[in-house]
Amino acid sequence: MAPQNLKAMAGTRRAKIGSFLVEFNTPGIGQICQAAGCDFALVDMEHSGFGIETIKSVLRYMQAADLPTIVRTPSRNYHHIARALDMGAEGIMLPMVGSAEEAREIVAHVKYPPQGHRGVALQVAHDRYAPGPVLGKLRAANRRTTVFAQIETKTGLANCEAIAAVRGVDCLWIGHFDLSASLGIAGQFEHADFKAAMAKVGRACRKHKKAFGRLVPDVKSGIAMYKAGFDFLCYSGDAWILQSAMQEGIGALRAKCKGGRAGPR
Repeated sequence: MAPQNLKAMAGTRRAKIGSFLVEFNTPGIGQICQAAGCDFALVDMEHSGFGIETIKSVLRYMQAADLPTIVRTPSRNYHHIARALDMGAEGIMLPMVGSAEEAREIVAHVKYPPQGHRGVALQVAHDRYAPGPVLGKLRAANRRTTVFAQIETKTGLANCEAIAAVRGVDCLWIGHFDLSASLGIAGQFEHADFKAAMAKVGRACRKHKKAFGRLVPDVKSGIAMYKAGFDFLCYSGDAWILQSAMQEGIGALRAKCKGGRAGPR
């Protein structure tokens, strides 16, 4: 298992394996993910429809399971980033980061002064409602919060090395569907241009000692991605895992229950 802290995880090349939540916000979800062996969870606000109240609840479920959690915000705007952090997100993932300037602005939104300009609200969800010395809390939060910058546009790809060089960015994360669409080869993940794009981002991560992540749809793809240099692997997602398992089981039952005679009623 990877170290149970996102900042520590980002500092090692060991495989960190988690899953993606876009649909289920049941109180047991953190325990379910933790029992399944997840090192982290990635909770989506960009495409899921989860609002800030839902995120606040989900983060308490994850906290109860001691499962480090990344929240993907719906934008790079300060109010989205700061509210997710105040609700207790340990990591923040930002969509469509296009330049070093954008990355520096994101880091400033995430960090308290003097490293940034995040607004201060204490004894709320992010510090578990506990009292304590203010400066100590701000320093601890600045050390702990972890930034995942998504590379999913032509512009972000062109500037990936400069983004990786930004202090405070911990991981570059390929947004594979959006990146392929931006390259004009939507969904063609075996295309030479897409493979070259992944390799370019991987080189930037290695050069600047940053973690490298992406979603993986299945085990075979995940193994290939790890061998290609990815170390944060987010295995599928809640809705797709359920649908796949259900489809497999129902399909097998249907195949074996055809044409035979049912037992007595």
